[in-house]
Amino acid sequence: MAASVRIDGLPAGFSVDRAYWLAQASDLAYKGEATIEQQARAWGFATVRHHQTRFTPPFPLEDAQAYTLASETMIVTAFRGTEPAQIKDWLSDATTPPWPGPANTGYVHYGFAEALNSIYPDLKDTHAQLRSNGQSVYFTGHSLGGALAMLAGARMYLEDPRLAADGVYTYGQPRTCDRLLAAAYNKGFKERMYRFVNNNDIVPQLPPEPVYTHVDALRYIDSNGTVHESMSLLGGLTDRAKGLTADLFAPASDGVRDHSIHSYLAALEKNVT
Repeated sequence: MAASVRIDGLPAGFSVDRAYWLAQASDLAYKGEATIEQQARAWGFATVRHHQTRFTPPFPLEDAQAYTLASETMIVTAFRGTEPAQIKDWLSDATTPPWPGPANTGYVHYGFAEALNSIYPDLKDTHAQLRSNGQSVYFTGHSLGGALAMLAGARMYLEDPRLAADGVYTYGQPRTCDRLLAAAYNKGFKERMYRFVNNNDIVPQLPPEPVYTHVDALRYIDSNGTVHESMSLLGGLTDRAKGLTADLFAPASDGVRDHSIHSYLAALEKNVT
C-alpha cells in the first residue's frame, strides 16, 4: 500500500489528499480482517468494527462487507466492492426492479437496497456507540462499495439529518438511484459528496438510464491521471477516445482496467499536494 496521507487536520470540503487517503481505505476493504486492523493501527485508529452478512442464492453477491474505523477525531466506514465482470452482469439485468429509497425518498436498485439493509442495523449501532466525541464522519467505497457508501450516507441523513456525514467519497460507483433521490441527496450533501470516475471505467455507465441516474459532484480523472472538477462534453469524448488507444490490441479492456481501485489510487497519487 502506498504511503498514507493523514487527513485529520484537513479543512472541510473537497481535498485531493483526503480523496487519495479514502481511496486507500476503499482498497483496504478488499483485504482480510487482520490486515485491516493492522493498517488501522498504523493510521492511528484504535477501534475497528467489521460488518458482514452472507447471502444465499439466487442473490448475485456472496456477501456484503464493510468496516468502521474510529479515533478521537474521525470515524470512517469503508464498503467493499465486487469484481467488474460480476457487477457488470448484475447491473445489466433488465429484470431487476427499483426499490423504495431511504426514508421512502425515490427509488434505488434492488440489489443495492438489499446489500445495505443486510448490514445497516449493525452499522448504525456502531456509529451510535463510537460517535461520542463529535468526530467527523466519512463514508467511502469502490464499485459496489461506492453505491453502498452513497446510500448509507443518504439513509442516515434522510432518517435523521443530525446524523449527516461530513463527506462521502466514491470511486467507480454505478448509477444507484432515481432522479428524486438524487435531487434530495444533492441538496443534503452539497460540497460533501465526491464521485470519482476514471476515464473509461465501465461500471459508472451502469445500470442504464433513464431509470437510474448519478448524484452530482463528479470528479473526472482523465487519461493522463489528472483530476478535473468539470469536463466539457467534447473534452470528455476526446479524452475517452484517447484512453481507448492505451492498448491497441485490446481497446475494449480499457473499461475494466480503468475500473480497478489500483488505477484510481495511481491516478490520485499523482494529484496529491
